[in-house]
Order: sequence, then structure tokens, then C-alpha cells
Amino acid sequence: MRTLLILGGTGEARALAARAGGWRVVTSLAGRVRDPRLPEGEVRIGGFGGPDGLAAWLVAQDVGAVVDATHPFASRISASAVAAARATGVPLLALHRPGWTEEPGDDWRRVPSVEAAAAALATLGTRVMLTTGRQSLAAFADLDLFFLVRTVDPPQAPLPRRHHLLLDRGPYTVEGEAGLMRKHAIDVLVTKDSGGTMTAAKLVAARDRGIPVVLVDRPAKPGVQSVSTVDEAVEWLRDTGAA
Repeated sequence: MRTLLILGGTGEARALAARAGGWRVVTSLAGRVRDPRLPEGEVRIGGFGGPDGLAAWLVAQDVGAVVDATHPFASRISASAVAAARATGVPLLALHRPGWTEEPGDDWRRVPSVEAAAAALATLGTRVMLTTGRQSLAAFADLDLFFLVRTVDPPQAPLPRRHHLLLDRGPYTVEGEAGLMRKHAIDVLVTKDSGGTMTAAKLVAARDRGIPVVLVDRPAKPGVQSVSTVDEAVEWLRDTGAA
């Protein structure tokens, strides 16, 4: 039985691990989340030591295929996967859910980075719901605005000067998100274009309340065969002929 390496702790990664029959499945998690949801099969936590370390691991474990199902903003591991796959000849597929699509009634401002998002806030509002992740908060630390900061795990300094920290994990409901925005008098939402349904309720709540959204675009991914659904990834695994 050949080994399938799945990179990432996303819902798509867990779903693929459950459906990858005929493979020894190893899912690699970065270890940044304190209490991650674990997939079926074996789990490896921690980095590989860059592209060379990942390539060596692929060879040592006789890996027959790699699926990069990491978060759309996990650029470093995606680049390492491409380099390691090219070095070893191991087939690589990227499984990334589609980004969100603006709908009638939305007021979105797309920006290329969290730094650009911070700069855009000057003319949009004074009370911000911020859901860009705990590693991006420094970009907002010097702004004299109120921030409702939501992260899964406690963030490290620097944090915005005036903030309320909420530790929570999705999925979220439209009613719950609207209630948060109402309670904290939120007048602008800042988030990343993560896609998927687990955290999309905040966008609906912002639309319903007429709140502008600053949406950080996804970084460019290295050129590699890509699919957007687990069904397509399962079909790709069958087509490799290694199962």
C-alpha cells in the first residue's frame, strides 16, 4: 500500500483523508492550532525543514502522491510542496476551495495584503471586526480604532491598542455574527478570502447590516495542477494508478 501525504488541517483535507481508500494516509498539520480537529488515518504535526526536508521525507516514506489541501493563505508550505514534488517526481495536486464571490448588496473592497487592509480603514469606519488570523494583527497595532479581534488561539503581541479579544472557532451562524456586530457597534469587517461555508456567515451579516468589507485577496500559488472539490481530488487519486 502506497502512502498518500495530505498537507493541511482544512475541512477538505479531513474529508479527503476519510475517502482515500486503498492508501496509507498521513495528514501533516503545521501545529499552529492548539487543539486541531484531527482527520482519519495517521497524523504528523510540525514542519519538515523546508523543501529539502520534505523531499527527503517523501522518499523515506515511499510516498506515492501528495495533496496540498492547506489553507489558501499558507504560501510557504505550498511552495515547499511544489519544490519537493519536482525534486522527487512524486505527483502533486492542490486542493483549494474557491474564494468567495460578491453578491448583490455587498460592499467589498479587495486589497492585496493585510497591510493594505489596515491602510484602507482610514475612510471606512472606526469599529472593526477583524478576522484575519492571529499572525496578522501587528499590521493593525498602531491604528487608533476599536477592533473586535477573533482568533482560534490566543494571539501574541503586538495587538491593536483598543481591542476586545474573542477566542472562538467556526462554524458560525448569520444570527450569531449579526449579534456580535450589533453588540460591538461594528461598522466595518476585515477578513481574508478564505472561501468555504464555515466562516461565510460574517459576510452575509455584513451585507444585511450594510457594513463594508475589506477582503484580503489570496496570494499567488505556484503553478501546479489544482482542483476545488474533494470529489475531484478522489478522482485524481484513482487516476494516478498507485492505489
